[in-house]
Amino acid sequence: MTTEAMVREKPSEAATARIVEEGRRVLRMESDALRAVEARLDDTFAAAVHLIFGAGGRVIVSGIGKSGIVARKIAATLTSTGTPALFLHPVEGLHGDLGIVGRDDVAILVSKSGESSEMTGLFQYLSRLGVRIVVLTGRPRSALARAAHVVIDCSVQEEACPHDLAPTTSTTVALAVGDALAVALLGLRAFTADDFARLHPGGTLGRQLTLRVSDVMVTDDIPSLGLAAPMRACVVLLAEKRGTVPIVDDDRNVVGVVTAGDLTRLMEREDHFFDIPVSRVMTREPRVIEPDALAAAAVYRMETHGIMALPVVGEGGRLLGIVHLHDLLRANAV
Repeated sequence: MTTEAMVREKPSEAATARIVEEGRRVLRMESDALRAVEARLDDTFAAAVHLIFGAGGRVIVSGIGKSGIVARKIAATLTSTGTPALFLHPVEGLHGDLGIVGRDDVAILVSKSGESSEMTGLFQYLSRLGVRIVVLTGRPRSALARAAHVVIDCSVQEEACPHDLAPTTSTTVALAVGDALAVALLGLRAFTADDFARLHPGGTLGRQLTLRVSDVMVTDDIPSLGLAAPMRACVVLLAEKRGTVPIVDDDRNVVGVVTAGDLTRLMEREDHFFDIPVSRVMTREPRVIEPDALAAAAVYRMETHGIMALPVVGEGGRLLGIVHLHDLLRANAV
């Protein structure tokens, strides 16, 4: 049998079970490691957050190897959540890139061993500049840890790698601690969804965070009826205006809504319904939304309650428009 044929051959149930169990073992080990670091997180974490928050400059994040990849992600997360940060490769830093470091900066150094020559060399230069340093390490008594301003213990019992060699559990823990720092700083900065949208104007995420109901809602020829209107008039609007009709009082405040589903249920129990007033059929206290709400919030509300449209209301519940699920989906609101 050729190698290609062996690859294509369906694995046995026993082989599949072994693979699944191996995946579960790795996930268990990493989740256990995260719970362990959570349990020992203490005031040093708060000290690191306050040190970073009080810095007058940027956050310089560095690491080598797999720790360097983690450091890049930490820098990106910090920057996207309101804490200006950049990644500095320790080797490139010692060969000219240290010019980006200022005396008001603070550094986060990620190192499992806390002993690598590249990191200790960078540490020495940063220290001479007066840069305050936070170290995330798996060895709290290492050279880097002993000299740092703040040390966060990211140690793990063992890697998920069966040989306890490939960085797996340790990088997961370091990455999670970096996320914890970023989110804690986000809270101190009172960083809002609008701030996040300002930093992410492009792509689907930016669209979700900037698109408002007012950008999508229908405002011309809004289907609506008064409380005394007969269902005869409502049937026409339901057919012509996409299956949802807001019911308003004399001040144009929304007091109910009639949907195609309401009409179907009415037809099932009433043979003669055209002259029944809409007030007897409408859903009272209907779901509504405000024009400045996020379009994504409107989609969530519709999907949660199984409805296809929402009346858009202003102060006092006054009808301003209507927003339809299909229009929101076409506008990439989710």
